[in-house]
Amino acid sequence: MLRRLHPEQPESFAFTPANQAWAEGQITKYPEGREASAIIPLLWRAQEQEGWLTRPAIEHVAEMLDMAYIRALEVASFYFMFQLQPTGSVAHVQVCGTTTCMICGAEDLIAVCKDKISPKAHGISADGKLSWEEVECLGSCANAPMAQIGKDYYEDLTAEGFAQLLDDLVAGKVPVPGPQNGRYASEAADGPTNLKDHVEGRAQYNASVARAVEIGDTVKRIDGTEVPLLTPWLKDGTPQARDKAQVEPAGEEPAPTERTVPEPAGAVATPETRPEGLDAPRDGQADDLKLIKGVGPKLEELLNSLGFYHFDQIAGWTEAEIHWVDQNLEGFKGRVTRDEWVSQAKLLAAGEETDFARKAKDEGIYDDD
Repeated sequence: MLRRLHPEQPESFAFTPANQAWAEGQITKYPEGREASAIIPLLWRAQEQEGWLTRPAIEHVAEMLDMAYIRALEVASFYFMFQLQPTGSVAHVQVCGTTTCMICGAEDLIAVCKDKISPKAHGISADGKLSWEEVECLGSCANAPMAQIGKDYYEDLTAEGFAQLLDDLVAGKVPVPGPQNGRYASEAADGPTNLKDHVEGRAQYNASVARAVEIGDTVKRIDGTEVPLLTPWLKDGTPQARDKAQVEPAGEEPAPTERTVPEPAGAVATPETRPEGLDAPRDGQADDLKLIKGVGPKLEELLNSLGFYHFDQIAGWTEAEIHWVDQNLEGFKGRVTRDEWVSQAKLLAAGEETDFARKAKDEGIYDDD
């Protein structure tokens, strides 16, 4: 199956402060030079935050891990757990359509999705709350037909019960996951055939369902408010810890290890390397910085807020100043170097035009980043 990025993308992505701290902590699991090993958990966290995996999110994670964008995209497009298109704000429904579920009524569940959510897979309901897709075997064949919604399985479904379950989700309820026909777990449909002495006095739900009910986590996405240790592997000074990581005193949670982008030769990220800015554009007229490929409306606004209004300002940045700007473009770190702003600005400041600037003027189309 060909998996492409969605044609409509947000302009930028940034982790929330809590998720940023979590992500930086994950990176410290791996030895220096092997940060790319954290690609899957960081992409997953980005998807949990946004609901789907956007191009800016993939690029942001790649920059954090010092990876080429294409390498991060290869991972995101290979694994089907990453949603490359928008999903419902409440839940994304994955109906198992493999042999056992198909025999037991998966087609009826898919018909419910088409009726209540969207006629086509990966479509979003009119109210924006639900989306759906058919997936391969989810491994709950004994409880077919079934669907995964959020993080949990809903098993032994009927078309009527499934339709009500979707209505409950839209209404803001959190349905109890697990078997929906009264079955405790995956025992025989007409009752257990062994371990019968364990039936009496057992808990209301099996362990998996009980935990989901306890934390109410069925469709809730991870949002960074969780409270487990960010870097528990650093507490005992194990080999996974970076040399620069400090082991916290016993009984205290370690702070996430700060990771910085390697300094380019001759550059020092100190206040002295900040390029000189202006309080306002000269003669009250700023240059159209969006004529620089890689600068969209948001980046132009950000550059203006830092005191940069004119091509000749950018054209005169030194290596150290480029490094400072690259590190201080919130959510856009590395763009100055990657898109070669300085060389473009030199041409524009001299009255020449780049191919991109010419196209932007002629067609009124700017790089929306």
